[in-house]
Amino acid sequence: MGLLIPVVLVALITVADTVTPADIVLGPLLVIAPALAAWFEGPWATGGVGVLAVAAQTLIGWRSGLLTSRGVIVQLVALTVLTGLIVVMCAVRDRRGRQLAQVRSVAGAAQRVLLWPLPNRLGGLRLASVYLAAEDEAQIGGDLYAAARTGNAVRLLIGDVRGKGLPAIGEAAVVLGAFREAAHQHAGLPELAAALDRSVARYLVDFEPEHEAGERFVTVLLLEVPDDEPAVRLTSCGHLAPLLLAADGSVTVPHLHPAPPLGIALTDAEDHPLDTLSFATEDTLLLYTDGVIEARDRDGTFYPLADRAAQWAGSDPDALLQHVRRDLIAHTGGRLGDDVALIGVRRAAAPHARHRQGRSTAPGELCGDSGTDPAR
Repeated sequence: MGLLIPVVLVALITVADTVTPADIVLGPLLVIAPALAAWFEGPWATGGVGVLAVAAQTLIGWRSGLLTSRGVIVQLVALTVLTGLIVVMCAVRDRRGRQLAQVRSVAGAAQRVLLWPLPNRLGGLRLASVYLAAEDEAQIGGDLYAAARTGNAVRLLIGDVRGKGLPAIGEAAVVLGAFREAAHQHAGLPELAAALDRSVARYLVDFEPEHEAGERFVTVLLLEVPDDEPAVRLTSCGHLAPLLLAADGSVTVPHLHPAPPLGIALTDAEDHPLDTLSFATEDTLLLYTDGVIEARDRDGTFYPLADRAAQWAGSDPDALLQHVRRDLIAHTGGRLGDDVALIGVRRAAAPHARHRQGRSTAPGELCGDSGTDPAR
């Protein structure tokens, strides 16, 4: 269909030039045909339309008896040169398009390796996540998140590397790899935070550029949601506190006692305070990075996350994040100044009585179904 339009245009211009008076010259308009073809087709098809346009110009000159005149010859040469330029530009565009598609494919593969998609359900929690990269055409950047099932609890991480986009991927990869291993080896969140700090420090010693010495760090928020108590434990390494959306629709920002970000200075477990919050059934935690609350509209107004999230406090995690995502993009006009990561965490309702009675529940079934202990 795209190729038909310039072909029909060539025919119409040829016929129109033939039936109009001799003092009206429409032949130069034929250059529009290859230009249109370049929008829809590749260089070969565009070149074919250009040849057709040159042939039509030759026919017009022959029918008018002016084929060998200086004016018609100049028109033919100009049409041929312009067609050649259009074909070259079309070929360059297609090559860059293939390169961009390859880069997107690699970025998508890297994102799947680094940021494993969070499961919809883990233990007694329902989860959802959203990632938006600030850099054009990038799918990953300096924000990170992960989750792990550890015994009778779920541990979560959300973090933000200083900087944005592709240059921040190195630290993000270090923190994610360290968390996935260390989350199962340390009894408490302070010990886990200290282990992550050591991993980041080792990485920076080896790979931190000299001109950025002491300027690269990672803010991290660690959470642990036990199956058998309505609470959540948190350790913040310089990261923002989450929003707590209660089942009654209220929204609160808990006060945390943050430690320094990872990579600032080596810290021990005792340097990382542990905060505990109430987290009851059907409550939702909204975890986010600073790219959300620092997003501005064209007037410079910051995005009011708490106020907007309150409108959707009763939504499930996936719907909540989709509401926030659309609203954030509308607020910024689609231009983010920093990477954005969001995680929604809801404590699911307790299973029905028939799941708590009868045969015992296997550990694998417990992880996939509910965080409630069947022996209770």
